[in-house]
Amino acid sequence: MAVNRFPDSQSDCADFVMTICGYSCGYPLFYLEGKTISELYINDQIRAKEVRVIGIEGDQLGVMSIQDARKIAEEEGVDLVMIAPTAKPPVCRVVDYGKFKYEQLRKEKEARKKQKTVEIKEIRLSPNIDTNDLNTKVNAARKFLEKGNRVKITLRFRGREMAHMGASVHILTDFAEALSDVAVVEKQPKVEGRSMTMFLTEKKN
Repeated sequence: MAVNRFPDSQSDCADFVMTICGYSCGYPLFYLEGKTISELYINDQIRAKEVRVIGIEGDQLGVMSIQDARKIAEEEGVDLVMIAPTAKPPVCRVVDYGKFKYEQLRKEKEARKKQKTVEIKEIRLSPNIDTNDLNTKVNAARKFLEKGNRVKITLRFRGREMAHMGASVHILTDFAEALSDVAVVEKQPKVEGRSMTMFLTEKKN
């Protein structure tokens, strides 16, 4: 989350702290400003002359020199971590960096697990496909789409079938129509060499 400014009034401070903090294991964690834990500046790495400081209990301590901020962290026996480098002034947190790093790495790992990988699945058809085979292919494509995958429908031509490619485009459009409840056409039918292809993607509610 990008923090563009700190609240102007004292009454807004609690909302600001809750906005940039999440709570876990008894101490505040942060939605870092587009940074991964390995990119954070801590202690002597922080070059800003003046920073806004959030205390070890999540209370806002105000704007102060970087020397005073480091002194507070040293007195608490913990670290000074810059959590919002583009804020004016930058925002730093007094926190046990070891625990903070462990929790952030765990959260980053969980976030990567939740990211859905979209695959392209291919369904191959022929111009003379019969109805039963077509329905089987439609059902297979439906399963792929329901899992969030994109589906490439390939209509393959051989020999004399090449002379009648245009007459077979309805096979692809009928295929798309049969899946219209779960899919939309991402790329319209297009001739590619000896094949005609079409891409379907999951319909968003």
